[in-house]
Amino acid sequence: MCGITGIFAHNETGRIHQINLQAATQALARRGPDHQGQYIEQNVALGHCRLAVLDISPKGHQPMQDPEKRYSLAFNGEIYNFKALRQELQQAGVNFQSQTDTEVVLHGLAHQGPAFLSKLNGFFALAWYNAQTQQLLLARDRYGIKPLYYFADADKLIFASEPASILAYGIQKQLNTTALYTYLQLNYLPPPMA
Repeated sequence: MCGITGIFAHNETGRIHQINLQAATQALARRGPDHQGQYIEQNVALGHCRLAVLDISPKGHQPMQDPEKRYSLAFNGEIYNFKALRQELQQAGVNFQSQTDTEVVLHGLAHQGPAFLSKLNGFFALAWYNAQTQQLLLARDRYGIKPLYYFADADKLIFASEPASILAYGIQKQLNTTALYTYLQLNYLPPPMA
């Protein structure tokens, strides 16, 4: 099942919340009992709880980084066509260290950018960070099979596979009754509520 969590800080006030990464990751422990990992770099912190399915060795631990440590990925999901995508990337000169679909996504995004997401056949939620440009990409599959919740304010963007992990960052619960009413009427939230 796996679980991801993290924070992207817009300023020093937001960066203070990075101290809660371990607690937020621990809140997802039932989703991935095989390994817990964290990555913290300047304005970003990523956490991952792993349920090892493909390549159960430590080479599959996350958050995963490329050899140059420019890109980092926290991934939850399964990509059915990862072997074909892996061959395509190998032909482009990419060397792989593991047998995971996670590493294929990591290198695919590094080489082709967000356009690579359209090639993925499967279900996923992910956080991909480019340390050089200090940009974070959050994405999930087209049908939203893998959950990806988020909280945003002027200081930070927090995301996780479960709301309990977001609350572990010290976020207070607050019910938006207008959004709830709209969701119950339409079964979705139209912009700008979404």
